[in-house]
Formats: sequence, C-alpha cells, structure tokens
Amino acid sequence: MTGIAKPPIKPARPFFSSGPCAKPPGWSPDWLTGAVTGRSHRSDVGKQALGDLIGALKRLLQLPPDYQLAIVPGSDTGAFEMAMWSLIGARGVDVFAWDVFGRLWVRDVVEELGLRDCSIHDAPFGHLPGFAKADFDRDIVFTANGTTSGVRVPDLDWIADDRRGLTLCDATSAVLAQDLDWSKLDVVTFSWQKCLGSEAAHGVLILSPRAVERAVSFEPPWPVPKLFRFARNGTLDDGLFTGQTINTPSMLCVEDCARAVAWADASGGLHGLQARAERNAAIIWDFMARSDWARDPAADPATRSLTSVVIGIADGNFERLDEAGQRRFVSDMAALLEREGAAFDIAGHRGAPPGLRIWTGPTVEAEDLSALLPWLDWAYKTVRAGSL
Repeated sequence: MTGIAKPPIKPARPFFSSGPCAKPPGWSPDWLTGAVTGRSHRSDVGKQALGDLIGALKRLLQLPPDYQLAIVPGSDTGAFEMAMWSLIGARGVDVFAWDVFGRLWVRDVVEELGLRDCSIHDAPFGHLPGFAKADFDRDIVFTANGTTSGVRVPDLDWIADDRRGLTLCDATSAVLAQDLDWSKLDVVTFSWQKCLGSEAAHGVLILSPRAVERAVSFEPPWPVPKLFRFARNGTLDDGLFTGQTINTPSMLCVEDCARAVAWADASGGLHGLQARAERNAAIIWDFMARSDWARDPAADPATRSLTSVVIGIADGNFERLDEAGQRRFVSDMAALLEREGAAFDIAGHRGAPPGLRIWTGPTVEAEDLSALLPWLDWAYKTVRAGSL
C-alpha cells in the first residue's frame, strides 16, 4: 500500500448503492413496530394498511385522480413486465433503449413476446436515442432514467397529446426525483426501494384511463401468468387498485414504505424530494468538472441523471488497459472504499462500460456526498499507484 494520506472525514451514511438504495435519514428498525404482522393481508386491517399506502403514494406523486395505482409483486421488473404482457400487442411497438435495463425490455418484446411489428431505437451509453422517430400511432416503451448509463429523459415534450398508442414508462429511478408530466404517460412503473429507500420485492403499477381502456378491451395473444393479470374477460381487477394484492405482500415492507412516505411528506413532499436529488447530483457533477481523472460520460449535460450519476475514468494509462483490466481497476477502487467504510456498492453495473456509479437520490444526505469526494480521489490515486 502506498503512503497516500487518507481523508480525515468519512460519510456518516456511506450507502451509495443504486439499488437497493439508502434508507431515509433517521431510519431504524423501530419504524416497523406498527406493521400488521401475524395477520392476513386480506383481513380488514391488512387491506386498510395496503389501501392507506396506495392513497399516500398517489398523494405524494401528485397523481391525477383518474389514474389507478396498485402494489404488485416482483419490484419494478415485475410491474413493467406485467404491463407489457397484459397491454402490448394491440398495435406496433417502438422501443427506446440506451442502457442495460432498457435493452432488457427490448429482449422481452422481441424474444419473449415475439412481436414482429417492433421498431428498436437504440443509443450507446451516455447518449439518448432519437425520440423524434417515435410513431404515436404505435405503443411506445422507454425508461425515464438509464440507471446504468447515468443519462435520463429530461422532459416528455416529445410525446404527442393526440397519440393513439400507449406510452409505457419504466420510471423506477426517476419517480420522485424529477418532474413527470402524467398527461404524457399511460403506464408507469417503479420500485419503492429506489427514491424512497424502502425494502424491496414490491413494485408499483400506475395506469391512465387510456391504459385501463386497453386492459379491458384487448386480449393478449399469449398466456398471461396469474401474477401479471390485472384484467380478465373485459373487466379490470378493481380490488388490486384498492389494496387486494395478487399475491401475499410483506406487511413489514408495506409499513416500511408507509414510514418512508411520511418522511418524504415531512421533507417537502414531491418538490422537496426533487430538490434533494438535484442538489445531490450537482455535488458529483461539480466534482467531475474539477477533477483531473473523473469524467462525465453524459454526451449532453441536460440529460444527466439526477439519481444514478456515473463517473468514467479519463486517464491515458487506464484507457490503454483492456476491458478486464479496467474492470479490475474499478473493482479495486470500490473494494478499497468499502474496506474503509467510506462507500458501499459503487462499482458500475457489470453490463455498462467500466466506471463508478453513485446514487444521489433523495434519501442520500448532501454532506455525505461531500465527504465522499476526497475518498474517491484517494481510492483512485491509491489504485493507480499500485496498478498502472
């Protein structure tokens, strides 16, 4: 080990993982003491807890009153695949992808559902695809934030108001961190383990009136598993949107999310959470702008993610390494920081270009991000001195 001096201050909460994410500030296991445990989720008290959480989420999101919200299994992945299996196929589909998870939806549409009338609009990491190519007579599938690429869709102005198809948006890392124009969105999914920091395994499915109409009027040409089924024989499962879940939920997770929503309300609600994410992301952006090694991979600063900020490494020697060498370098940095208790789980996604990824969502404290910065420099210099 080299003699590079360690920074004197560590983040008090070094939880910068992009999922599951940091718990809300002040969280403790005591938050779970009010959970409806040992009771059926179909009992009156169980359904009340689930229904109350649905109402609280709708208020926090400022959801239009005619939009439906349900708690569903399988985190965001389950929610989004539920929507695709149940709703698409009535029209041609345009899929926009620019990161690992967007490309998973491409694979689902092309390989699993086998849709033939499908147009794929792809872009490399750090870039967005050309949304001007969207055909709104067709269904549109896209992610609001590329969690693995550090690039987001900054607005939804490109979506036509008079569209005939549906817009299906995976918004798990964007909900509560950036503005979403609900009038432009027909299906939205997210996991409450992201911007609320709640315990995982549960997803949230949101449907516009147009999506509900599709659900009750369209019969998919493929079998729809029970866990994906929210309409049948021309009827919407209304109970699902009031708290009668498809399968058994964890009432501990439900209580955890309810307390996280209460924390969000006390922190300024939707706009307060958005402001926290914007302030947090700017700390890392400013660091990259000043750094002699940290590179911002976003091609357009206006598209930079507010929650999952990716840091590339701009170093001639690093860039001359093969991909395996670059991944070892990044892994060594992340391991050093974890060993020191300065940052946990910040190596970039294995499917993305080698780099670091810092979660800057609303549950992260700005002072912890500021304390992290000198540790990033320390880890880079330490690994570089020993590896390059």
